[in-house]
Amino acid sequence: MNSDTRTWNGAGLVLDAAPSWKRALDTFCILLAAPIVVPLGLLIALLIKLVSPGPVLFRQKRVGFRGELFECLKFRTMKVNADTVVHQGHLQNLMTSDRPMTKLDGVDKRVIPGGRILRCLGLDELPQLLNVLRGEMSLVGPRPCLPYECEQYLPRHRRRFGTLPGLTGLWQVNGKNRTTFEQMINWDIQYVETKSLMLDISIMFRTFPAIARQAYDTVAAKKK
Repeated sequence: MNSDTRTWNGAGLVLDAAPSWKRALDTFCILLAAPIVVPLGLLIALLIKLVSPGPVLFRQKRVGFRGELFECLKFRTMKVNADTVVHQGHLQNLMTSDRPMTKLDGVDKRVIPGGRILRCLGLDELPQLLNVLRGEMSLVGPRPCLPYECEQYLPRHRRRFGTLPGLTGLWQVNGKNRTTFEQMINWDIQYVETKSLMLDISIMFRTFPAIARQAYDTVAAKKK
């Protein structure tokens, strides 16, 4: 990444992608969680190898700070060489409609055994802790979007690139799959313009209840 971590938002304010407190908080939390995260990650990797041939990690170009591309890491939850056309069409529909940002998991045959559970609980994103350590992401921030999603952004939408992308954020703890695309953008822009140490800590604590709520929504949707 460029050594200058400052950028301008639409209101003409200078924003800092990773202030010193943010980097310190990210590093502290990762080291604190390492005794749990590392064994859990190894177990997930083993399970993926057992149920599906192919690599454990899924590497994908994502759009980060200032619109720069980086290689985002995830545990692979889909079959190797899965077709992305279906996902692109679904995403296009969500961006141009007023529908909640639901995933295709319930009807997506590309997902490997156990993949839906990993995605529902956010465990597929654990490898992104490496992206955080590399300075490409933060624990808290807007989710990094795909390049073809970015191509359809309006100028207002691009204001979400005013900080490092994150594993969790205001959108995730304020509804996520219950919100629309424009509501997601609004939460992301609000975070870019108001981020602080206490806000990041608050979002982290609110993330686990949000994941539990998301899991409940997923189970409830299957019963309908």
